[in-house]
Amino acid sequence: MKTNQTAVLLFSSRDRVGLVSRISRFISEHGGNIVDLDEHVDVAERIFFVRLVWDTTRFSVPAAEAEAAFAPLAREYGAAWEIHFSENRPRVALFVSKYDHCLQEILWRRQSNELKVDIPLIVSNHPDLQPLADYYRVPFHVFPVTGENKSEQERKQLDLLKMNRVDTVVLARYMQILSDEFVFAYPNRIINIHHSFLPAFIGSRPYHQAFERGVKIIGATSHYVTCVLDDGPIIEQDTIRISHRDTVDDLIRKGRDLERIVLARAVYHHAEYRILVHGNKSIIFE
Repeated sequence: MKTNQTAVLLFSSRDRVGLVSRISRFISEHGGNIVDLDEHVDVAERIFFVRLVWDTTRFSVPAAEAEAAFAPLAREYGAAWEIHFSENRPRVALFVSKYDHCLQEILWRRQSNELKVDIPLIVSNHPDLQPLADYYRVPFHVFPVTGENKSEQERKQLDLLKMNRVDTVVLARYMQILSDEFVFAYPNRIINIHHSFLPAFIGSRPYHQAFERGVKIIGATSHYVTCVLDDGPIIEQDTIRISHRDTVDDLIRKGRDLERIVLARAVYHHAEYRILVHGNKSIIFE
């Protein structure tokens, strides 16, 4: 059964009387039928946030002209806003190193259509996961990174992303720190996943450190990447209980399970245009 095409508006501004009415009127006057509306007001800062979805079957404004048509209303309220149409799926590049669990999860969910994204390519600094990319028939590009060639390799990666019209980068356990130049190219469009021990357990063996400390909870965090390491707006988090019976291998297994699901949720929220970033915080419309 064919589903109707929809459009999504993400909008934030200073809270004022009549905002929802004005936005709704714009949509109805052009033949759109609102099918979902979720709003929130930050009482402390008096900021209004809304995610509004409408059926575009009879919407009279072509997708290419929608932003220009809505711009006068947005300017009136000094709003930050964006409009997306369901026929335009996000084009996502997956960046990986040697761990395959997060990559497996995203590729499987894409294949099953749980994640409505297009994945034109996978980028890695190692060749190890080429067979997995081949299985899912996604082009796999290897860029070996050293201290001497990092800038050059990043420029090549950015050129590749531009050539493939990529709009979102997902770091599915990519064990490299991106440069400021790279981050600036994709503001609030690079999604990372890491264990939630940071900054308490920094380094390559966080689960071993957690085991030695006898932690009772471990977790995972997915966030947008900024120029400050692991300090971007948080999208999704989850935790699981640990007991004295758990070994280091148990912690690693449970941690990887969390990383898979937390990253998948974050990519889902992003792909469905359910996230509004305000400062260093995110508003997630469930």
